[in-house]
Amino acid sequence: MRGLWFLATIGLVVAEDGLNGWLRYARLPCDAVKQAKVPATIIALNATESSPVYTAGQELQKGIRGILGKALEVTHETSDGPSIVVGTLDTFNGSGTTLELEEDGFWLSTKGDTVEIIGQNERGALYGAFEYLSMLAQANFTEVAYATNPSAAIRWVNQWDNMDGTIERGYAGLSIFFKNNVTVSNVTRIEQYARLLASIRVNGIVINNVNANPIILSDENMAGLGKIADAMRPWGVKLGISLNFASPQTFGGLASFDPLDETVIAWWNSTTDKLYEHVPDLAGFLVKANSEGQPGPITYNRTLSDGANMFAKAVKPHGGIIMFRAFVYDYQNLNESNWKDDRANAAVDFFRELDDKFDDNVVVQVKYGPIDFQVREPTSPLFAHLKQTASAIELQVAQEYLGQQCHLVYLPPLWKTVLNFDLRVDGEKSVIGTDILSGKRFDKKGLTGYAAVVNVGQNATWLGSHLAMSNLYAYGRLAWDPTDDEVAILEDWTRLTFGLDDTVRETITRMSMASWPAYENYTGNLGIQTLTDITGPHYGPNPQSMDNNPWGQWTRADADSIGMDRTVSNGTGYAGQYPPEITALYEDVETTPEELLLWFHHVPYTHVLKSGKTVIQHFYDAHYAGAETAATFPQQWAKLQGLMDQQRFEETAFRLTYQAGHAIVWRDSIAQFYHNISGIADAQGRVGNHPWRIEAETMELDGYKVTAVTPFEVASGLQIVQTIDNSSAASVSTTLNFPKGVYDVAVAYYDLYEGKASYELFLNNASIGAWVGDNEDKLGFTLTRGIDGHSATRVTFPGVAIAEGDVLRVATTPNGRETAPLDYVAVLPQGVVD
Repeated sequence: MRGLWFLATIGLVVAEDGLNGWLRYARLPCDAVKQAKVPATIIALNATESSPVYTAGQELQKGIRGILGKALEVTHETSDGPSIVVGTLDTFNGSGTTLELEEDGFWLSTKGDTVEIIGQNERGALYGAFEYLSMLAQANFTEVAYATNPSAAIRWVNQWDNMDGTIERGYAGLSIFFKNNVTVSNVTRIEQYARLLASIRVNGIVINNVNANPIILSDENMAGLGKIADAMRPWGVKLGISLNFASPQTFGGLASFDPLDETVIAWWNSTTDKLYEHVPDLAGFLVKANSEGQPGPITYNRTLSDGANMFAKAVKPHGGIIMFRAFVYDYQNLNESNWKDDRANAAVDFFRELDDKFDDNVVVQVKYGPIDFQVREPTSPLFAHLKQTASAIELQVAQEYLGQQCHLVYLPPLWKTVLNFDLRVDGEKSVIGTDILSGKRFDKKGLTGYAAVVNVGQNATWLGSHLAMSNLYAYGRLAWDPTDDEVAILEDWTRLTFGLDDTVRETITRMSMASWPAYENYTGNLGIQTLTDITGPHYGPNPQSMDNNPWGQWTRADADSIGMDRTVSNGTGYAGQYPPEITALYEDVETTPEELLLWFHHVPYTHVLKSGKTVIQHFYDAHYAGAETAATFPQQWAKLQGLMDQQRFEETAFRLTYQAGHAIVWRDSIAQFYHNISGIADAQGRVGNHPWRIEAETMELDGYKVTAVTPFEVASGLQIVQTIDNSSAASVSTTLNFPKGVYDVAVAYYDLYEGKASYELFLNNASIGAWVGDNEDKLGFTLTRGIDGHSATRVTFPGVAIAEGDVLRVATTPNGRETAPLDYVAVLPQGVVD
């Protein structure tokens, strides 16, 4: 699939908002257009407008007009002349080739005068059309002839949209599906989303939150679901919904929701039949039960399989399936002081004995790791226990624990650590992606696969960030083929999204491939998990929130040691949930991969790693290295100005600059916390030593007061200043003692969401720059009222000429709840990261 690439700089173009994602169909450079040989006619072998084959014909016409500037006619009757023919195996008679196509697979041939796009079904034909357009959009005019089939039948996305229009763990605005507890009437954005999903071969979507509101089952909403399904059907995307287990009681007025109660069963059967009247091709239901306060069968001393099978029987006559989440654990009674308690054990403990109890249209949906979308986790051992039950992996495109789309984190390298992992079930090859999720290993082909939590919103960029869209694109590619190369995927996405310029492609690839390792470094490494606020937004740093609560994401850090002992011999026994070869690997501290050391072992801070560093020194070094990498992102991006449209350039530059500052917040908070708890100094003398900073609490204060913060480590000097009241102008000032030179001046402050304080930086009464605390309007992370690691941020003014004795002042005006809180000012020699 790598052909002749014409990589010409296109030059300045009109502003783009990201709505088209990777389906821009931007005009190729003239030299590339001259090389393109495209037939003059498109033959779509279905004239029904709701047909994906009809849609394929329209998409081919649109794409070729945009990419090559050629207006092709679309017909629905075969002819003998050169043409682009798109259809299914059943309708196509021109190939003369015996094709081995599986469900959703397609054949693409660009050889000769006719382009052949043949799908095993109508979805497959549409996928083939998008594949051909992707080649053209990248100026790849290679002659090809090949068939491709999906690795797995289930390639779904999940939306955690609430009926009121908000989105749980959504970072790009309000829902495109719901508003005020009803489905939306305007389905334009839904159609556009379906188009994007079809282009990456996603064939199903669950549109409402797994923490489901029963009101989705109202007559009005059922009719609305029918309209949504109609909008997505031409793109081959089937609709599914999440259900609340207690709906018969809370919505239907029954006395019970016991899954073995005949009246409950009858209620669900009737409700399901009614849903299928509105959506005849409803994909099925997604169910979260007995987890995080959600109701379920265990309420009535029934098993999880009893609950799943009740739904399975209801959808079976209609051809539907049940995606039953394995995310079940006790979040109220786990006790950290009990050395054996471990949330990671929960999924296997709940499901191990149920493997032969599920109906054959139930798929257990398993998060990739045993906790919750952490920056690194071991592969869930539950996959090894579901030998008789179909399974699907749950990934997360929404960066809940990984920067919430405000930090660049390209996720496929993380996903690959799981998809490429060999569980060695019964001593045989059992690679997650190619063997288990394909259904081949346990003979479940046709009912296994992938689900990704995506959570697009009304933001024009869909995910809130232009660069974050690479993760959605890559998800579709990997669900189709888990062996696909993550770099090649990224390069394709970059060409389709930003054009063919070499510098753009190389820069985005370099930054993206460095982004996950950097994020892991400045958040939580050695398998300790993302050291975020797990009881709150899951965004900024708050390592102490991990412990001393029943949520079970413990680090068991104390003054001397850190990590979870999950061994069989001395710990929680979690390592024993794996097949024997993997248990042996993780049981021994010497053979456990060091990137998972603290996941499986409780060790002293002075434990020496293979690098020769102690655990605590590795923590310090990794956090500084991660922040240093993030600091390069704005610099690298700046070199792309003029090589893409200004709107996307500026929007991305803002986020990368924010990330560089927030990475320092993370670095300082984590390093300071573990320095405080361990009492072990950083061998390089960096932690707690900031020679270029002036703490706000040490400056001359006018209208400000000194206060503590919670958690303590999110303030550089453990204290900050905030205005005395919420309305009066205030300032901090200091006389500088730095040698004469040119510096970058950074101001660290806190941007709360219920107010927009104003700030201005002065040097000797000359304004250097002004800004407003309005990140809530520009970024999509979960908002906070607190002065904490979520609201902590920085603004930097580069190239400021400073002499010893200059007076630096920050003048502020608070607004609302935002009391213009300041942490420090850093006066940095150029090139110093602070």
